[in-house]
Amino acid sequence: MATAAIPEEMLQTDNLDPAGETTCCIVGGGPGGMMLALCLARRGVKVTLLEAHKDFDRAFRGDTVHPSTLEILDQMGLAERLLELPHNKIYGPTFQMAGVTFSPIDFRRLKTRFPYITLIPQTKFLEFLAAEGRKYPNFDLRMVANVGGLIEDGGIVRGVRYQSTEGWHEVRARLTVGADGRFSKVRQLAGFVPIKTSPPMDILWFQLPHLPGDDHSDRLMGGFANGRLLAVFDRVDYWQLGYIFPKGHYQQVRAAGMEAFRKSIAEIEPRFAKHAETLKDWNQCTLLSVESSRCPVWYKPGLLLIGDAAHVMSPVGGVGINYAVQDAVVAANVLTRPLMNGNVTVTDLVDIQSRREWPTRVMQAIQSAMQTRFIGSALQTQGTLRIPWALRLFFKIPVLRDIPARVLAFGVRRVRLDDT
Repeated sequence: MATAAIPEEMLQTDNLDPAGETTCCIVGGGPGGMMLALCLARRGVKVTLLEAHKDFDRAFRGDTVHPSTLEILDQMGLAERLLELPHNKIYGPTFQMAGVTFSPIDFRRLKTRFPYITLIPQTKFLEFLAAEGRKYPNFDLRMVANVGGLIEDGGIVRGVRYQSTEGWHEVRARLTVGADGRFSKVRQLAGFVPIKTSPPMDILWFQLPHLPGDDHSDRLMGGFANGRLLAVFDRVDYWQLGYIFPKGHYQQVRAAGMEAFRKSIAEIEPRFAKHAETLKDWNQCTLLSVESSRCPVWYKPGLLLIGDAAHVMSPVGGVGINYAVQDAVVAANVLTRPLMNGNVTVTDLVDIQSRREWPTRVMQAIQSAMQTRFIGSALQTQGTLRIPWALRLFFKIPVLRDIPARVLAFGVRRVRLDDT
């Protein structure tokens, strides 16, 4: 028996509490891992899902559920129930530049039961999926389960070792799936090295309160002024803002002082001048350094990566949840029978990557172009930034105008659950 990157204390086998066997061990209870676990459990596959944290309540998770994900949930009979939770709907973004309003995308023209992006706290989304999973006796969710090593035998991953509040445990499985996000421990243990696919950028992430008289007609807004971009999301009970500036300029922004920061927000979006007065301390803001990357290979015998563990998506378009869920659905479609038959092959894992890599590469190329040509140039422009006439013309041509909306709503390739 060989081990991979296992801490010293884990090698004391008399201190290791065996946790039995499962069919599929999924590491990471985010949207991809939770959706894969639920899909497999519904089809009768025994699943053990390991989540490192005690709950799903963590800051700065994406809250956008795209039409593609809602269609998949509708196939499962869950969409209407999810939409009973408090949420907001985005029918398209609105941009303000040089006093001009520009609304390039309108999801309402798409042929779908769900012509909008839903803003719902990811905590609530994951709790909803977990509650559905617990209805199946073959769905085993373990919280506070920190994976520390892979179990390998003859070059094949046979499961993981993890630490809980009760000590070290192991789970042996026919297949282990790393769905543990952009800082994936499973990816690290397996020795996969991602390659960067877009330039990094810095975002200050903060909240502003709803105030009486606020206009809630635009759920997603964007604005520009003097080399700064502002993204505004209308959450259920507050405004969520992302203040975007050139990489490495945070100390410059902070040195200018809080008053200058509030003034910059008001310059970009005057309607939030009063709201910005609630910003008193830099501790109210969190600096996020974001970039995208992709692993050249997502698998090895007995192991598969999905979601951000395999490909970190840029925040442009907010497609991260959508792509993780699509990865999970494709994986469930391909793997259900092999898992039930006890014969998951590398060919199956190659099939999953081949189905999902091309859509991922295309979307990351689109995101990179947006960051470089639009966001990057905007951050280098002082004064007024105008919307190019060619871009305005593009969104006025009926045969062309809905292409960006379809790609954003459904991804490059529409994904559905097979009738397995």
